[in-house]
Amino acid sequence: MQPSLTPGDDASGSWYELGRLYAAAGEDTRKATSGGFVVAFVVAAQVLLSAPLFGTSWAGPFAALIPLTAGLLFGGGSLWWRRAKFSKRREALRRKLAMLGEDANRPTARGLGAYYDTQLILLRCEYELLRSRRTKRTLLQARLLETSFGFTPEDGFECGPLNVAPDTPKMKALRERWEVRLSAKRTLPEASPPSLGLEEDVNYRVFPREMTVSTELAVRGAYLRISCHLLRESYGEKPETASGEIRRRARRDLEEYAAITGRRAR
Repeated sequence: MQPSLTPGDDASGSWYELGRLYAAAGEDTRKATSGGFVVAFVVAAQVLLSAPLFGTSWAGPFAALIPLTAGLLFGGGSLWWRRAKFSKRREALRRKLAMLGEDANRPTARGLGAYYDTQLILLRCEYELLRSRRTKRTLLQARLLETSFGFTPEDGFECGPLNVAPDTPKMKALRERWEVRLSAKRTLPEASPPSLGLEEDVNYRVFPREMTVSTELAVRGAYLRISCHLLRESYGEKPETASGEIRRRARRDLEEYAAITGRRAR
């Protein structure tokens, strides 16, 4: 479960803490929205229950707006408070990483040492999925992953079905290839990795994650879901019509996805 390349303990610990912070921040909007809906529902119920006792004249024509306003105020205030806490903690971690010679906005500026194989496979699968959609927006997003992690369409990685697994010689070779590409770019200031932040992490989990058992299972499930999706796009509902090697890998992806998630790939 360890990354193939391990940076200094202080740096890797700070990167993983930043990754946890971004992961939690990604849930803030959902939590604030849910809280706003709950408050709006409770206030609406109170307005309705008060009608038999006090009527609705006290609220006038604004009776319908009271629950909506209460929900918006609570949800918006909750999100603002969460974002303020997030920004304060992020700045502290940025300063700490800067003291260690790291750029907190560019987690791959000094290589992929903080990344576990499992997360790199997920990111490479995301890259493959974006390229398969072939729209201007998704190709730009694919380019972001390409410049950040050293991916290329010709690097030998295959998804749908996968031709690589974590902690294998094949994965080690891919990691080294991506590292070499990033290293070559570091000699060109104009080709440095792009700045990454909350939006990119919400979409693709680009900041390093420490692979606890639950996190690793979630990440494996995510990249197998992408692989099974691309497998279906390429071979339809019957991958057994493919060649022997493809058929074997497809069966492995489908079985592993079902074992991890408890459901069949769709």
